[in-house]
Amino acid sequence: MIGRRTFALLGWLLLAAALPLPAQVLKVVINGTIQPITDEYIGRAIVQAERTHAQAVLIEMNTPGGLADSTRDIIEKILASPVPVILYVTPSGSRAASAGFFILEAADVAAMAPGTNTGAAHPVQLGGGKIDDVMKEKIENDSAALMRSVASKRGRNVEIAESAVRQSKSFTDQEALNNKLIDYIAPSAEDLFRQMQGKPVRRFNGTSTRLELAGKPVLPFGMTLKQRILNFIMDPNIAFLLLAIGALALYAEFNHPGAVVPGVVGVVFILLALFALNLLPTRYAALILILGAFAMFILEAKFATHGVVGLGGIAMLTLGALLLVDGPIPEMRVSLVTALAVSVPLGVITVFLMDIALRARRNKVTTGTQGLVGALAVARTPLSPSGKVFVHGEIWDAVCSAPLGAGESVIVRAVEGLVLQVEPATAAQRSHAIVTS
Repeated sequence: MIGRRTFALLGWLLLAAALPLPAQVLKVVINGTIQPITDEYIGRAIVQAERTHAQAVLIEMNTPGGLADSTRDIIEKILASPVPVILYVTPSGSRAASAGFFILEAADVAAMAPGTNTGAAHPVQLGGGKIDDVMKEKIENDSAALMRSVASKRGRNVEIAESAVRQSKSFTDQEALNNKLIDYIAPSAEDLFRQMQGKPVRRFNGTSTRLELAGKPVLPFGMTLKQRILNFIMDPNIAFLLLAIGALALYAEFNHPGAVVPGVVGVVFILLALFALNLLPTRYAALILILGAFAMFILEAKFATHGVVGLGGIAMLTLGALLLVDGPIPEMRVSLVTALAVSVPLGVITVFLMDIALRARRNKVTTGTQGLVGALAVARTPLSPSGKVFVHGEIWDAVCSAPLGAGESVIVRAVEGLVLQVEPATAAQRSHAIVTS
């Protein structure tokens, strides 16, 4: 009986595995800048939706913009997706600005929640630097052509969409709907699905499909652990903080060899920072400024310039932080607040640690045989020239450079094995030295 039931259960399980999965919507949440990890995340979601035969991919977005290369890669994935992609700007108060506007227009279905906005998609030169008119026109025309291409294929208002690129126009949710830049305004994903129910959706290849998503399960699709970690450190402020802490930890390890923990922490933090900076538009020349700042901190501790060189180091570190990431939008650069909040304490701590290290190296050694050199000793027996002396609480064999009687003071000049080389002490030496008895 048990065997039959077991085989029956296995049969049902195999049958269930062979049947297609129920229709579903895979939900992706983008809340931040558009960068390589965002591209990888959306790409994984589209592949997963195709593999599980999901009816659609829902991308809930709130972004200030991001990198042009990552934006183009995301658009390519959306246009080639066999599964319809719905882009929904939500919650209220959110935006799909700059790069987000391009992705919004590229989606099969574009929707916004009440109180959201989109647009301001004019291309920005990395770092905000001034470029010549010819190059500026080339970049603008290239971005405008991309916008015309995706908007026309989606049946949206090409002229108005292009104005967001050339004139940096922005639109409220109602303005976007009235100008046919989006398809729906909905307060929630459930309401959006009800509005879409049974209506045709125009695919990029010119075909049309009807989505019936009302009441269908929505499955959240999260980032992998690797993507969550990388997405966190891709924040330029976090990357700079990791770099600064890592440099300080290595600095502490060099000043205290064998501590191990600061060295391990320093290497890990610096490698994480360099990995993130490698994916971001980084000015590596700014790293020279950061290294120069640490050099100035060391000089401040060594020469005691009363803070002049130290302040220069803090200024260099702050400038290096501000120039480190060459992002197209403020959210993709190190903020002034972060730069100052890291640079000032780091400068003070580094100068303090270096000062301690230099003082320790300048101090006379007071232990072992080296600690005996220069010490004041008292002859316990006549030195003619050999005899016994008392120093640091011990009696040593000694050889004096001149004959002396018992009770005379001598100065230790060298230690050879277990014999001290001494010479008569002057009055000044006797008055400044302390005999350990």
